[in-house]
Amino acid sequence: MSEVKRISREAMFKSIVTILSERSTCTRRQVGALLIRDNRIIAMGYNGSPSGLPHCEDVGCLIGPDGGCIRTVHAEANVIAFAAKEGIETKGATLYVTLEPCLTCAKLIINAGITHVMCLEKYDRSWDGVLLLESAGVKVTYV
Repeated sequence: MSEVKRISREAMFKSIVTILSERSTCTRRQVGALLIRDNRIIAMGYNGSPSGLPHCEDVGCLIGPDGGCIRTVHAEANVIAFAAKEGIETKGATLYVTLEPCLTCAKLIINAGITHVMCLEKYDRSWDGVLLLESAGVKVTYV
């Protein structure tokens, strides 16, 4: 009888959120987000334009004064909005995200009651989002 080697849940969630980021329609940066509660996926999202509006991949990015694309909704905001729309409780959930959250997304994460953020990659601009999360008692882990 051969021995079956399963990957860990963390490795599985990392793989899923990475694949999920490939659904992004932003041409500048592809980000995926996955909400987990009780070791189960409860919601997923990626960055892209609001539903029904033109996507960056079709009409180009709309660059704001800070140098970021303002056409796209961040993956963290999308996953939290989806959960809210569908009545999925986010309190006590863990968020896997391919890129550490910005300041605005950190505020949404805190108010959604998410208690742990697992980041695959550091953001190249500012740690303001992570500092805010940690100051609010949200555990931030880099995987």
